[in-house]
Order: sequence, then structure tokens, then C-alpha cells
Amino acid sequence: MARAARPKGLDIETYNAKRDFKKTKEPKGRKLKGKGDSFVVQKHDASRLHYDFRLELDGVLKSWAVPKGPSLDPAVNRLAMRTEDHPLDYGSFEGIIPAGEYGGGTVMLWDRGRWVPHPDKDPRKTLEEGHLHFTLEGERMRGEWVMFRMKGKPGEKGEAWMLKKVTDDAAAPDEGEALVEGCLTSVASGRSMAEIAAGADVWESNKGGNKGGRTKRKVAPPPEFLDPQLATLADTPPTGSGWIHEYKYDGYRLLLSVGEGGAVAWTRNGKDWSDYFPELTEAAAASLPAGCLIDGEAVALDEQGKPSFGLLQSTVKGGKGVERPDLAFYAFDLLVDRGEDIRGLGNLERKARLAAVMKGVPGPLVYGDHVVGKGEKLLETICAEGGEGIISKKADAPYRGVRTKCWLKVKCIARQEFVIVGWQASDRRRGFRSLHLGVNEGGTLRYVGKVGTGFDTATLESLSERMAGLKVAKPALDVPRTALRGSSWIKPELVAEIAYTEFTNDGILRHPSFLGLREDKKAKQVVLETPVAAPKTKGKAKLRTAADFKLRLTSPDKVIFPEDGLTKGDLADYYAAVADLLLIDLAKRPMTLIRCPAGRAKKCFFQKHDTGSMGEHVLRIPVTEGAGTTEEDYLYVEEAVGALECVQMNTIEFHGWGSRIDPLEKPDRLVFDLDPDEGLGFDKVKAAAVRLREMLTDLGLETFPLLSGGKGIHVVAPLDQEADWAAVKSFAERFSRAIAEAEPETFTANIRKNQRKGRIFLDWLRNQRGATAVMPYSARARDGAPVAAPVSWEELDAVEAANLYTIRDAAVLLERAGGKGLKGWGQGRQTLPDA
Repeated sequence: MARAARPKGLDIETYNAKRDFKKTKEPKGRKLKGKGDSFVVQKHDASRLHYDFRLELDGVLKSWAVPKGPSLDPAVNRLAMRTEDHPLDYGSFEGIIPAGEYGGGTVMLWDRGRWVPHPDKDPRKTLEEGHLHFTLEGERMRGEWVMFRMKGKPGEKGEAWMLKKVTDDAAAPDEGEALVEGCLTSVASGRSMAEIAAGADVWESNKGGNKGGRTKRKVAPPPEFLDPQLATLADTPPTGSGWIHEYKYDGYRLLLSVGEGGAVAWTRNGKDWSDYFPELTEAAAASLPAGCLIDGEAVALDEQGKPSFGLLQSTVKGGKGVERPDLAFYAFDLLVDRGEDIRGLGNLERKARLAAVMKGVPGPLVYGDHVVGKGEKLLETICAEGGEGIISKKADAPYRGVRTKCWLKVKCIARQEFVIVGWQASDRRRGFRSLHLGVNEGGTLRYVGKVGTGFDTATLESLSERMAGLKVAKPALDVPRTALRGSSWIKPELVAEIAYTEFTNDGILRHPSFLGLREDKKAKQVVLETPVAAPKTKGKAKLRTAADFKLRLTSPDKVIFPEDGLTKGDLADYYAAVADLLLIDLAKRPMTLIRCPAGRAKKCFFQKHDTGSMGEHVLRIPVTEGAGTTEEDYLYVEEAVGALECVQMNTIEFHGWGSRIDPLEKPDRLVFDLDPDEGLGFDKVKAAAVRLREMLTDLGLETFPLLSGGKGIHVVAPLDQEADWAAVKSFAERFSRAIAEAEPETFTANIRKNQRKGRIFLDWLRNQRGATAVMPYSARARDGAPVAAPVSWEELDAVEAANLYTIRDAAVLLERAGGKGLKGWGQGRQTLPDA
């Protein structure tokens, strides 16, 4: 590498020049005598997220900013921008540098340990020449690494280097992102970046005038917006003590976020409406503990002290001369409690924490109480008083930022939002005669009729003015010819809340009445709410959830199946429910995980070795790889909590070896994966599976079919663990090639895709040492969140697709597993045939 001219400004004096030590208590730059071999990596969320890589040399920390963090793949070079030297005591810092100061942001101590320069190279000399070669003995970064300086371009600012992993036992070519995506907490405190930001040590100006040292204080900024949980419309309240019921407040959904010295009011769509509700934010800032995020409803109270949606709407619109009514905020849920994310707790536990937070807090902030059971009685009382209805919540369910059936809304009269698509002129009053309404359905707007009552003079005038600015020549949807006369049309952007009695057979509203505009909802979110039947408590077993295993699940509301809106919490609950079924095959079996930190549609990666990022219940077994003597720690689990710890680390799929950990070298199953050519119908796959069963039966092997969750079927034969890997692989290959030769119109044993045309690849490679197959009841990282599901040969003919079941079907899969057809699925001890 050609030597490049070193830009000035990389020494400790530059470090000092960039900081005003009257305003920051970062350690002043100076050379100290240390052990001489320390290294640290600090994850730093400043103007952009990056990783500060620092090596101790000559009394300072030589420093580089690595934007993407280290990769374990030797084929990947990571850009590392050289920065100024830092003092040694900087390497122990974790916390917050105040905004406005140089490097302001959150800092995590991400890795630390010892670095050893290559024995044949002087690092002082090679640093100046533009290359470094060293071994790291860190808690996360290990093994040999190299760095080399890039040739600078004329006028280029900064000194660009590359950081690269050397091929050795610590390298992971297939899991290059494992460190960055899997190591999300501090090696010093165990905290995440969010937890550090919510309450951390801060380097700040020394208000008291003391010299030296670092000032500590706890900070609690307002928590960030989190998607609110939404309720599903139901026809009646659910029964039983497993549900709590709350008053359905007639107002605007708000999330109050409280920090030190201020509060923010978020709408359900994440808009800051603090200016609309200053009474509420001021009260929250003055009386609630910092670091809380509270879910609730803002309401305007009429002269009788009852919530009035129309009065609230006029308050939000505001304007000069408009007298503000009494406002109240009914708090009914707590998402973050003084910096702690508690969404994983059950409803009753969160309500108890909320009651403690709200104790003694004066109006206008009110604790929204509930009753346990007795939902029908509460609904009857509220309806008799002219209220809107109730919200029923499953008592032990965690908080999820999506619409679920764990929250149900039961209304006294039918009312919901509709999109205003136009108006009909009036010859009797100012403004309009009626509004034309639509609702989103199947990707388009459907016409649902007109509403002509519920308007006062002020509403007629203000709404007419707003619609005039949205006028278009043609309606945005198909309307009956009878609705065209005297009508004008607008862009479908305004949302109205409408009360009505029912729909006609033609899908038109009966007896609609205008209640007000919904400024907090978007037109494209408006769909028809269809009541679901209320859950019944008798005769059905309660499904276990992740909360039952006391697992602290981070980011449970992160959507990992974007096409379906299914979250990490949904996936964890699925695995919790079917854990006993999953472990029949997965327990004590070396496994490979498919991890998708950004969701199934983003980059996913395989992990089979231990990288130190899994939980304590994810176990390790040393395995000698190939013909060598090197051992690598492979992963396996014995308990449900171990599988859930893998899900916590963003695992979607579980694949397992053909053997258990004991005896590792004796497979307990044969697996033939029927992988069809593109476009080949599933009926042909089923017929091929049945044909395979017949031929294996002739050899004395009983088999079981597994829907892969993708396009194919696995035919599984249990073994008695007498034959070794070589024998099992040999049988699988010989059998597959013989079938492909005998029935070439159906099968091929050639892995090449160009050999599959119109045929099914009989994948026998699953039966060699180290190869894996998807485990029964594993989810798949595919559209629709399908699962690999066992079926019986008797029912296979009626199955229409290999992705028939999804993670929504935990209850169905549990019920099926107990039925006669699947009892003993995949179990048994059979000797490998000699053929």
C-alpha cells in the first residue's frame, strides 16, 4: 500500500481544541501511562450512528469511526475514518454527551479487551506507513484483524482506512453481521442504547465549580412515540374474569410523553399535538414523573361534565373568540414507566403501575379505571346514560402496537369513520345539503351513501370552505347515477365520524348522523369495521404467551412480517404456544437459526455457531468440523425459554441436524425434501410424496409428511440411531438417484436448477453431517408468516398448499396435534435398510 500524506489534526491537542472544558466534563486530553494493550469500541449515536474503534498506543487511544461496525466476514472491508487521539480514561465512558457539544449523543461501551500487535511488526512504524495487523481478545471482537489506509484523493478531508477480519477460527463468512445485529447491549452495564439515553451518566458543565471529575445525573427525556394498540369491533362483550372492561371515551386518542421539564402529546399517528392541548401537557410536566409514556383519551366536557366529541372538535380547530371548554385526559395504559419499557407486561400489571404513577395527580389528568368481568352490565349502564360503549381487554395480554383481538370495542350504537368524497348542494340553507361518503375496501373506495343531519351553522360554513379547496371534476369512486345530480366532488382526504343504525342489503348507511371530523385519522386508514364474535371462556384452553415465560422481549411491536402486520411479539407468542410441539423434534438437536433483525423482507442470515449473543438457555456443544481437529460451539436448546431467547435475538426459523447431540454421529431421521420446479402445481408435489412413501414402505420404512411452509413437502423417516452419517448419506443418495433414473419424468436428484424443468428435485443432501432441515412447527421467513406443519398421509390429498398454516394458527395446530391422525407423528425406531 502506497504511503499517503497524513492530514494534520489527529493528535491529542486536536482533541482538546475541539472541546470547551468549561462546558463539558469529558476528560482533558493528556498522555497517561496505561498497560499499553487495551482496546475499546464505543457505539456512538451522534449526528449518525457509528462505532468508535480505539487502540491504546503510547499513552493515548488511537481512534477510528467505523460507520457500519465490524464484520466477521473476511471478504468484507469496513470503512474506518481516522479521528483524533483520545485520552485513555475516555475508554471507560458510557452515557450521554449533551446536545450542542462536540460529539453530542448517546455512547455505549460496546466492546473492550486486549489487543496484540503482530509479533513481526512494530505498530508505531506500520501505523505511520498505513497498515496495522493485530489480534483482538475482546468480549465480542476476537481473532486476527488488519487495517490499512486508503490512498487519499486531492482535496479530500479526513484519513480513510479499512478494517477487515482475517480468516481464522473467529471469522464467520456466513454471519458477517452477527456482531452488529446481535450484540445490542453494553458490555459494562448490559443496557441498550435506548436505556442509556433514558437514564445515563452525562458529561456536562460543572455548575458547582468543582474541578475535575465527571458530574453524574439521571436524565429522563420524553420517551419516543410508540404505535398505539388498536381495538377490534365486537358485537358483545367477552365473558369471564380473564377480561377487564373500560369506558369508551368520546374523544381523541393521545399518548402523553413526559420528560424533565416538559411533555409531548402525540396523536395515534405520531403527530405532535401539544399546541392543541397545552392544559394537558403542562399538567403532565408539572405532576407526572419523567420518563413515562401514557396512553389515553383527551376529551372535552360539556356543562353536565360528560364527554362531547363535537365540543372537542371545535376546541381543536380553535380560532379567536372560541371559548375553551374543560379538558380532561383519561389515562388507561402505561407503556413506559420512568424509562422502563413495560409493554411486555399484562394489562392488569400495567394498570397497577399506571395507578401508582397517577396517584395523587390533580385534574385534568384522570386515571381511567376498569372493572374485572361484568362487561355486559357495564355496557348496559353506559348505553343507558347515552355513552358510546366500552373497551374490553384481555387481562394478561401484553401491549402491541397493532390492531388485535386482545382489545375489543363494543358500541352502544353503530358509529365509525367514513371518507368524505363530495357534497350535494342545498337550495334551503347555506353550505350543503348532504355529504357523500365512502370507505376503503379491496384497495379502492366504495360508496356508502349520504349523511344530511348533525350539522350546525358553524360546521356547515367551515366544512364548505375546506371542501372548496379540495374540489375535483370527477368523483374518486363509482357512485349511483341518482347521486350525481347537484353534486360536487372532492379529493378523498377528509374523514368524518358518523353514527348510524345499520347497512342496507346494498351496503348503504341507514339513518346516518354526522358527529364531527376526525382530524387525527387519515383517509386511507378508514375501512369498514365488522364486529367479531366475542371470545368465550368455557371449553377452550388458554394459549401460553411469551409473557408466561418471564422473557423480557425487546421491541415486541417491531413488524417482522410487513405484508401481514405481524410483529416480533406475535411470533414470540406463537412459539410460546406451540413450544411443547416444537421441542419434540428441536430439543437437544444442533440447530441453525435464520435471524432477520430488520424483518423477514430485509436481510436475513444463518447462524449455527455461538457468537456470544444468545441467552443463557441457548446451550452450546463443541463439534469437530470436517476432517480437521478444530472445534466450534454449535447451538441447541432443551427448554421452551431457550427457543424464545432465540426469538428475542430476531430468529424466525429453526433448522436442525439429522441427529441429536447424543449420539451426535448417529442420525435419528431420514429427510427427503421434495423441491418442485417453478410453476409446478402442488398436486404434483403431493402425488410425488405419496409415490415416495410407497417406495420407502417397500423397503420397510414408515414415513410422515411435513408441509414445508414454502412450496414443497418433506418426507421424514425416523431411525434407530444405529447407522452412522456415512451410511445414512450413502443410502439417501443411492435411493434418490435410483428413483430419479426410474421415474425421470417426475424426479431429479441433480441439485442444478436447470435440470429441474417440470420435475421435482429429491433433495437427499439433507442427510449428510452438518446439513439441516426445517423443524416441524418452525415459522418461515416468508410472505404470510407460514409454518412447517405436520400432516397425516390420510389428509394430505385435501391439502391445497405447503403454506396452509401460519403463526396465527397456534390454537388449530395444538388441537390437531392431539388428534388421532397426528399422534406419534415422526416418532419410532427403524433400522436403515441395506438397499
